[in-house]
Amino acid sequence: MTSKTTPRTTTGAAMIVLAAMLALSACSSPETPPEGEAAAAPTSSSAGLPAGNIAAGEQLANAKGAATGQSCIDCHGADGNAPIDATYPKLGGQYYDYLAHALEQYRDGQREHALMSSQAAGLTDQQISDLAVYFGSRDAQLTTLEGVHN
Repeated sequence: MTSKTTPRTTTGAAMIVLAAMLALSACSSPETPPEGEAAAAPTSSSAGLPAGNIAAGEQLANAKGAATGQSCIDCHGADGNAPIDATYPKLGGQYYDYLAHALEQYRDGQREHALMSSQAAGLTDQQISDLAVYFGSRDAQLTTLEGVHN
C-alpha cells in the first residue's frame, strides 16, 4: 500500500519571513536619514514632550540660570563634551529621550543633584525638549568602559 503525502509548501516559511519583515519595518524610524545626512530633530518623545528646537536649545545651553548663575556649558563644556569635573557627564551626542527624562526628573524632584535640581526646577517642557535635542545633536565624544569612542 502506498501512502499519499501532500508536498510541503513554503507557505509557513513565507509567513514567518513576512512577519519578520513587518516587525523590522515597525521598529525602523521613518525619521532615519539616509547615510551621510544629518539627523533631524526628534518630533516626539517617550517623555511626551513637544518637538525640540536645536537653535532654541543652543541659546538655553549658553544662558546663565537664575538659580546658580551658571549655564549648561559652564559645567558640561562646549557642545556638552568638555565637563569641568570628571564626575559630570558628557551630554553631546547623548540620546534625546535620555536627556529629556533626566532633566524632567531633576525638575520634578525624582532625581537629586545639588546643582542640577535647582538648574532644572524652572524649566518648561519645551525648554527641556529644546535642550535635549540640542545636546543630542552635538557630536558624541562618549566612550565605552573599554575606552572606545562611540
